[in-house]
Amino acid sequence: MGGMGKRITLVLDDDLITKLRKIQSEKIQKENRSVSFSEIVGEVLTKKLKK
Repeated sequence: MGGMGKRITLVLDDDLITKLRKIQSEKIQKENRSVSFSEIVGEVLTKKLKK
């Protein structure tokens, strides 16, 4: 995702966490590398907010 952002705390519903973890798992398998949960949250937010 590039660069370090600011550290924040989010409160997320369990179903949203499950969906984000699924995205994370798929990206890990596809790219065969470690992918942080924070990276996934940042990517999803960026994609949705740029629409």
